[in-house]
Amino acid sequence: MLNKELLNALNEQMNHEYYAAHAYMAMAAYCDDNSYEGFANFYIQQAKEERFHGKKIYDYINDRGEHALFKTIPAPKTEFNSILETFKDGLAQEQDVTRRFYNLSDLANKDKDYATISFLNWFLDEQVEEEAMFDTHIDYLNRIGDDSNTLYLYEKELAARSFDETE
Repeated sequence: MLNKELLNALNEQMNHEYYAAHAYMAMAAYCDDNSYEGFANFYIQQAKEERFHGKKIYDYINDRGEHALFKTIPAPKTEFNSILETFKDGLAQEQDVTRRFYNLSDLANKDKDYATISFLNWFLDEQVEEEAMFDTHIDYLNRIGDDSNTLYLYEKELAARSFDETE
């Protein structure tokens, strides 16, 4: 059994992962609406990854003999001014998720719940990769600037991205 405070926090994080998936789909919609199919694919893959994370937490809660609680997912931001803005918002979202996992880890450590500590370490490692990836994309987009030819090539590169649940 999980400590009640930790269980509540895990349920909150599970729901937040599904919110993040919605937010990435909103970014994909902006990209599609502006004929950036490669960037749209990037965000669709990000959304798949977030749903996978939500399911991973759901499974863990159930494996610990507890009940996963689903809440209403708030509507994400849907208006963007540029591709760069979507990536900056994505980075801010990932930084928020990192902070949330740090807080979860603090709760698990306080409770000496070693199984949950081990479980959360996977997410902490994942967040390092996610933040670094968004930082890199922001750097590239800043360097590309208004060069539409380079942006086109970069977008085509992102069109090939796919998410594999075995990662």
